[in-house]
Amino acid sequence: MRPSPVVSAIGTGALAFGLAFSVAPGASAVTAPTEPSPQGEATTMQEALERDLGLTPLEAEDLLDAQTEATQIDTAAAEAAGDAYAGSVFDTDTLELTVLLTDGAAVTAVEETGARTSLVSLGTEGLAAIMDELDAAGGQPGVVGWYPDSAEDAVVIEATEASHAERLVESAGVDPSAVRVESADETPELYADIVGGDAYHMGGGRCSVGFAVTDSSGSDGFVTAGHCGTVGTTASSADGGGSGVFEQSVFPGDDAAFVRATSNWTVTNLVNTYGTGSDQTVGGSSQAPVGSAVCRSGSTTGWHCGSIEARGQSVSYPEGTVTDMTRTNVCAEPGDSGGAFISGDQAQGMTSGGSGNCSSGGTTFYQEVGPALSSWNLSLVTG
Repeated sequence: MRPSPVVSAIGTGALAFGLAFSVAPGASAVTAPTEPSPQGEATTMQEALERDLGLTPLEAEDLLDAQTEATQIDTAAAEAAGDAYAGSVFDTDTLELTVLLTDGAAVTAVEETGARTSLVSLGTEGLAAIMDELDAAGGQPGVVGWYPDSAEDAVVIEATEASHAERLVESAGVDPSAVRVESADETPELYADIVGGDAYHMGGGRCSVGFAVTDSSGSDGFVTAGHCGTVGTTASSADGGGSGVFEQSVFPGDDAAFVRATSNWTVTNLVNTYGTGSDQTVGGSSQAPVGSAVCRSGSTTGWHCGSIEARGQSVSYPEGTVTDMTRTNVCAEPGDSGGAFISGDQAQGMTSGGSGNCSSGGTTFYQEVGPALSSWNLSLVTG
């Protein structure tokens, strides 16, 4: 998976399971507030979108409806496009889905599904090949991350100075014309803390729960960030009543983990919205198109929304590079790591890290939930 500049989120946040957990410190555990920071009341995803994206109630409702339809259209469009499919982009202003294609012969079939189309040269495979070359070349001083920009059909390299990016491009041997360099003022750090978004503890650290899952043997547990704990690390709920253990954990490279509950922990299909109303239910894990609105739950900053900016980003953390991350403009802070990212009622991923904060805004990355579920034979708990 791929990352970008991130801030370490170790604190209290997790999925709505009924209990919160506590775990032994993983990578870069940091001191974080024990309660979510104050925020304007937002009891539903629609209200959170109104607050964070400046939408009216009708606009927020239309956005959620359009995204649900776009996800369904994207699945049909990908099938219609076949090998010509090169990704898709959802526009939150026009509420339109654009499917990217590498072959004009597929345009008619794809547009019959209800999507707009745009032709690109490199496409998914071409951008992935460039990403692989950059990943193989390793990190360079001053380079904080790189990611594929599907809409622009180019790979973006973020660096503190252009010369640092140029050295990475030269070292990787990729075509400079396929690369765009952007200035980065901050370097990535990690975030960490268990009810999608509830807190759990690991020794001196705190992270947030991602989503409730069951493993192939029927044991309950949850997915979270890998940097929150290594295999064998013990976890405990915020009230100390529940306990668990990190049974799977990968970091760096990826940033994902599975914590198996060992006592007094009941899974639910909920994500904590940190409001006075109902928590958000989880109905599945269909991947939302780039550009879609997405919300995050974490134990430090609570419930915040923004949009998906890119997929497949590589991020150079001080602890190592993580690949295949999804980039968002949702804010987060230490302690939010591992917490749930969700679009509508579809689980998207677990908070990894980022830059900025929820006072001034920032960039936050998440690990896609799908690969963790399939790799470890886990089943998402849904309604």
